[in-house]
Amino acid sequence: MEHTSDIVYEGKLIGETTYADRANKNKQVEIDGVKIDYYDTKTKTVHETKKSNKMEQAHVAQVLFYLYILKRNGIEGATGIIEYPKQRERTHVELEVGQEKEIEGWVADIQRIIALDKCPAVINKTICKRCSYYEFCYADE
Repeated sequence: MEHTSDIVYEGKLIGETTYADRANKNKQVEIDGVKIDYYDTKTKTVHETKKSNKMEQAHVAQVLFYLYILKRNGIEGATGIIEYPKQRERTHVELEVGQEKEIEGWVADIQRIIALDKCPAVINKTICKRCSYYEFCYADE
């Protein structure tokens, strides 16, 4: 769904124009069905650029999941940086002891939802209207 989202495109454009040389320095990594746009192999750092820090908790969760996937595939000690160019802020992310179990719980919840015969009820939160998956969730409405 993200490939058709104007919101995702705008965020990508901000990242590409703010960090124009990033694509030359970093690699795109595709592992276990996960695509990490910018990974610095020398420093073992995942770089994630976001338009706004309004959903910082979700952004941290995304980077933690990337770090979990990397560790599960033998890349120890990777860290993450979430960059908010408009706010001129950065958030550093590290996978801490105990967080792997939490992430495995997220994965189990996702698998449980996927296995349901019927989609869960719509949650009707204000943030949903700006989500790239909005049309997917509200298809039956």
